[in-house]
Amino acid sequence: MDVYAEQNSSTRGVKVAVVGAGVVGFSTAVCVAENLPSCSVTLLSDKFSPDTASDVAAGIMFAEQFPDIPLERQRRWFGDSFDHLLAIARSEHALEAGVLLSSGCQIFREPPANKTPYWWDIVFGFRFLSERELRRFPEHSFGQAFTTIKCECSSYLPWLRHRFTKAGGNVEQKKLSSFEELSPYYDIIVNCSGLGSKELVGDDGVYPVRGQILKVDAPWVQYFIRDGDGKSYVYPGSSYVTLGGTRQEGDWRLGADAGESEAILERCARLEPSVRRGRVLGQWVGLRPGRRNPRVEREVLRLGGGGGGGGAHVVHNYGHGGCGVTLAWGTALDATRLVRSCLQEMHPHAKL
Repeated sequence: MDVYAEQNSSTRGVKVAVVGAGVVGFSTAVCVAENLPSCSVTLLSDKFSPDTASDVAAGIMFAEQFPDIPLERQRRWFGDSFDHLLAIARSEHALEAGVLLSSGCQIFREPPANKTPYWWDIVFGFRFLSERELRRFPEHSFGQAFTTIKCECSSYLPWLRHRFTKAGGNVEQKKLSSFEELSPYYDIIVNCSGLGSKELVGDDGVYPVRGQILKVDAPWVQYFIRDGDGKSYVYPGSSYVTLGGTRQEGDWRLGADAGESEAILERCARLEPSVRRGRVLGQWVGLRPGRRNPRVEREVLRLGGGGGGGGAHVVHNYGHGGCGVTLAWGTALDATRLVRSCLQEMHPHAKL
């Protein structure tokens, strides 16, 4: 055995549990399995695609700024995620993975305080709309045009799952009521449970942000349009157009509301009148995991189930709100670094 293999052998058999099967959970599971191959990684969740909140996400990449996270860290999350999805969009797997480039505009009734978002130079071709272009939207006085990436999770999540199992990962359907159920069997727990963190780790800062969308057959719509308030948007995809939406904080309702669907169609038709001629394929509801800031950090939880004096190494990666797809790969890489730091503490002489 060479020196590297001998040093690395001390981490073999380390068991990592990733909790949550949305876009953040599977992204993190793939990153850990591919970057730390000496670990045995299992992803656990009670729900999988097509029944996750990520499956309802419009999945188009741009982000609002979180108040308490250094801007450079947010830029890194966005940039790493963009580069990851761009590589897929430019590959033979693009259609299978549901990842494609998307061009369009974001419009505002009044110019925002910060006309240039922090990600302007990460997306392609960012510019302000001209006065002539804004005449198309008489209720709006300012706009931004750019090309970004759309990621359709109904395709992307199964694609990530296949990539995870190909890297040696295991998938288990299990509903958890406490991390104490895992601590006797896993050395490190990675918490990507989204709204589930409210119960699993007692985080009262997590709250639902209800989103309702329509999917419409309107293949003539080629460019996205998003109202800057985030409540109205038209996002064309590979086989349907997503019309949205709602952002109802603290609302746990999962049933679709017919009145809200009518209001969504009315608002979107003001942005793109031709969507009225599209055939409605269905209506969907998802609960985004709202939080003031995403939580991407590690801690040692004192649990009663074991783990060496009752402690369990836990890495948190949740609370992305409506930016799950946008930031998933970037925060997954950060979470993987935190898993690595746990391993280095557990096995200080191992070369990782």
